[in-house]
Amino acid sequence: MTTELAVLAWGCVLALVHVFAAVRVKTRQYGTKWNVGARDETLPPPDPVVGRLARAQANYFETFPVMAAAILIVTAANLTSQWTAIGALVWLGARIVYLPLYGFGVPVVRTFVWAASLAGLLMVLWPALAADF
Repeated sequence: MTTELAVLAWGCVLALVHVFAAVRVKTRQYGTKWNVGARDETLPPPDPVVGRLARAQANYFETFPVMAAAILIVTAANLTSQWTAIGALVWLGARIVYLPLYGFGVPVVRTFVWAASLAGLLMVLWPALAADF
């Protein structure tokens, strides 16, 4: 298996971490009854960490499909290289670091880490965009 596909698999695991982290803090605030119920009731505003982890999760799920597509494209087209592997690893590492930074409310650094993840994504996607048609 290529590094890029391994990163995609670990990206799926990270998606689950995002989901469970967000629901864990939300359940801590609203209770187990809310978690196992229909969730139809109007809730008070979320605590800051609940909101931050929900936004971190939303941000991840906005970019993860793009990264998954980029990895699948370069793999299927046999365009993987040392640089696409490095890009995939940069993306995954940055996304791992991004979650706690967002959860703890760390400004500025979080944005730089997000930018690093975008750079990694573009490193993977670039060979497909630069390929001859």
